[in-house]
This record gives sequence, structure tokens and C-alpha cells, in this order.
Amino acid sequence: MKKELRLQTLARLDEMSTETFEQSASLLFEHLFQLPDWKQAETIALTMSRGKEVPTRPLIESAWQVGKTVCVPTCFPKTKDMTFYEYTPETKMKSSYFGLTEPDPETSIAIDKAAIDLMIVPGVCFDQQGYRIGYGGGYYDRYLVDYPGVTLAVCLSVQQIKQVPAEKHDLPVSMVVSEKGVQVSSLYHK
Repeated sequence: MKKELRLQTLARLDEMSTETFEQSASLLFEHLFQLPDWKQAETIALTMSRGKEVPTRPLIESAWQVGKTVCVPTCFPKTKDMTFYEYTPETKMKSSYFGLTEPDPETSIAIDKAAIDLMIVPGVCFDQQGYRIGYGGGYYDRYLVDYPGVTLAVCLSVQQIKQVPAEKHDLPVSMVVSEKGVQVSSLYHK
């Protein structure tokens, strides 16, 4: 079921014109940048987007402009662990599995989980409770178990579905931001 929903959502994203995609992403950013959680966060964690994912480069640059610390993850497939490292224009990046670009752990500064104020969690699709279907690695579900900060998803409305078949280990994000606005999870208690 999850695999089918993932494929259907990716197909809908592929069908979007570049113009519609860019306009929708721009509206999404406007909503995100108005959020108190975005404004107050000093350290923001996110992934390097690729393909038809909501672009994260504008988020990174906006965060830098106002003096926020940005960190991005490196995944360690052998242990199934993920560590976030500070990301600056000087950060040495390397290509990893699935064609992701990640900070080089040898030369980067690790950021403690408790120091991250806002975590932008990637995913293919999301439901109204904030449950998501990711890319299948399970890294975020493991990482978020004891993460104390706010979790947020950025996605286009074509990525929002009625219900994700959530399992016991799945953790919902606090809120989902799309070009249509901000949806706070019914399971989110601040």
C-alpha cells in the first residue's frame, strides 16, 4: 500500500509543469516564512532537495540571511543511523547512496539533536494527522523517536493524501506546509 501511494504521488508530481511547480513552491515559502516556529528557530535541519521535491535551497539561503544555523543529514547505511552536520557555503559535500548530497563527516561539525529547533522532515506524501510516506529508509522515524523540537513538512497539495497507512513506529510531523497554507497536525501538542 505505501509503495503504491509513493509511486502515485511521484507520478502526480512528475505531471506538474515546471511553471506550476515553481509557483506552488514560491507560495509555500511565503506561508513557511510567516510561521512563528520558522521565525523563532535558531537552528534548522533539512535535507538537500533533488528532482521534483520542494526545493530546499531557498530555505537554506533565507535561513542564512537572518543568521540561522542550518544543518543537513548524513546517513550511515551500515548502522541505519543519521547525523546532522552544520551546513555553510564552505561545507565539503559528498555524493552518497540514492544520489543524495551529504556533508563529509570527516570535515563537518555534528549538531546535537537537542540543539535543533525546527526539523523539516522529507517525505513523498502526507496526511492530515501529519503521518508521512518517506523514501523507504526509515532514517527519520528512528531519528525522531527522542527529538524534542518541532517537526514540519513542506509539500505541494498534490502530495497530501487522505490517509497514510501508519504503523506503530511511524511518527507524525507537527505541521504540514503547502502552497495552500499551514495545516497543524491534530496530534500536535505544543
